[in-house]
Amino acid sequence: MDDRFYECHGHIMMGGADYASSFDALASCGIGYFRDGGDAGGITAEAKQYVKEHPELGLEYVTPVFAIHRKGRYGGIVGRPYEDFKEFRALVAEAASKGADFIKIMYSGIVTFKEYGELSTPPLDAEEIKELVNIAHGEGFAVMAHCNGRDTILAAIEAGTDSIEHGVFMDEECEAALAESGTIWVPTIAAIAAFCNRPGFDEEIADRTAKALKASVSRASALGAKIASGSDCGAFRVPIGPGCLDEYALLRECGVPSERIAAANELIRGRFRR
Repeated sequence: MDDRFYECHGHIMMGGADYASSFDALASCGIGYFRDGGDAGGITAEAKQYVKEHPELGLEYVTPVFAIHRKGRYGGIVGRPYEDFKEFRALVAEAASKGADFIKIMYSGIVTFKEYGELSTPPLDAEEIKELVNIAHGEGFAVMAHCNGRDTILAAIEAGTDSIEHGVFMDEECEAALAESGTIWVPTIAAIAAFCNRPGFDEEIADRTAKALKASVSRASALGAKIASGSDCGAFRVPIGPGCLDEYALLRECGVPSERIAAANELIRGRFRR
């Protein structure tokens, strides 16, 4: 692939059904690869077909079609729920039938920014994570995982998760395990930092969370962890297109060399397609 930018975590559906303008924004920013996080309404499946029909965009676009989450836990905005492994298998099969390039699973809740370290819903336990990954891998899919919290991150790495998204509240044990594993980390710093100025959230806790994430990225990079560029564009104050460029800058500020970002991005590109 050429030297165009990689957006390894974004949400076209956050821009609404007018995804054509979102793809134009990506092209204007020089973005040649976009890994979507899925949606609950079928927009990304339509968007994938749109990209195929418009090669002039110069864009490689991959999607899980929809993310998968345990019923009653976080994830309804981007996907479909399951209650047991049988239902999970059925959703994997459905995603495959709709052209999914990989499977996205929600391991944890989102950061609340109300109490430091607090997440919106309980995480999956280690045994469940391991079985979900085994099922997806058994069907030939890589796994992209929404994952926050120390214990959940360690469980994700141990299970062989292909990429961890966000990874907030990682500690030094997590960073060392990550560096020794094949798991790629997409920290989405831009999205976490955007909450520092969001009304209704504790600014001090948001700032502390963003600083902790950046410090973790710096430490993990120094250990040799594979860290890719994904801004979570489409999220609050992370515009589709420019958000990707911001994420590159933030990773470099954390000491991740450009060539290491490029290498991790290329690993994402090679792994997350069926």
